[in-house]
Amino acid sequence: MLIVSYDEVRELLAGRETEVIDAVDRAYRWHAEGRSTLPHSSFLRLPGTRGERIIGLPAHLSGDDGDSGYAGIKWIASFPGNLAAGLPRASAVVVLNSMRTGRPHTLLEASLISAGRTAASAALAARTLGRAPDGDGTGLIGCGVINFEVLRYLAAVAPVCGALTVFDVDPARAEAFLRRAAPLVAPGTRLTVAPTPEAVLAAHPLVSVATTATTPHLRLDACAPGSLVLHLSLRDIVAEDIVRQHNVVDDVDHAVRESTSLHLGEGLLGHRDFIDATIGDLLLGRKSVHVAPGRVVVFSPFGLGVLDLAVAELVRARAVAGGRGVTVPGFLPGDTDNTEEKS
Repeated sequence: MLIVSYDEVRELLAGRETEVIDAVDRAYRWHAEGRSTLPHSSFLRLPGTRGERIIGLPAHLSGDDGDSGYAGIKWIASFPGNLAAGLPRASAVVVLNSMRTGRPHTLLEASLISAGRTAASAALAARTLGRAPDGDGTGLIGCGVINFEVLRYLAAVAPVCGALTVFDVDPARAEAFLRRAAPLVAPGTRLTVAPTPEAVLAAHPLVSVATTATTPHLRLDACAPGSLVLHLSLRDIVAEDIVRQHNVVDDVDHAVRESTSLHLGEGLLGHRDFIDATIGDLLLGRKSVHVAPGRVVVFSPFGLGVLDLAVAELVRARAVAGGRGVTVPGFLPGDTDNTEEKS
């Protein structure tokens, strides 16, 4: 068993934003081509808590030859109360299994893998939908780990310039976020803390929303027509607004469940016709989004386990090539040197 720690994952991913985006791009395409197995995520909600949950995301992707690929699971906990204790909200591991024997061979700390794949999917969507960062500026609603990574990955697609406007329910956290964000944006970029989330939506045509909201609260009236809203936290936009926009998801069946804004929109209309396309179909050229006058585009990725596996496999390969991680021989019965997955 190869075990790769948080610090090692961080070092192995450092400066590899483009490679991660490419891995996520490939995983989306393979999934759209039917080369994946992707059961619904399992939500373990703990009784007597304030929304704390642990989610299991099993997945499998087939490689180019139909036989290679990877299988495994991400097990991620979301405990918003951790923030008050100075701990990250999310903690996670990924287990990768052998495609030949089914035996688990790699255990990776996955909070950075999870944040990276989410941010990479956002940056990929911005590029694919023609809304990469430009001189009109970029907005971020929610100043946590996810949006910081989104900013990093957006900068890997195109320079973040002109202005960066952020909002957080904690103004001090927003100010601290901007201080940390300064090295990621182009020189001369205006850095502003907005008084409301609506002010962010009004300021820029590209906005990422990543909060811990559990019930919708955000209207899109302030958005300029043609804007792209990266709705990463899935439960911020009120259903009445989201059904009036152009909607792109990662997988319809996954995104329209668990009381997401899209799920509530389906309940409102009784159908899913307000969803225009999946990002996989856009990448493959099967569909396109033609923005109607007065409307905006909303990208709502549920967060597919195949993306976690794609990024975890990238980290695993880098770890093996660089002699990183700790190998535990004999972790499994009959396992002496654990060499079958080394490459």
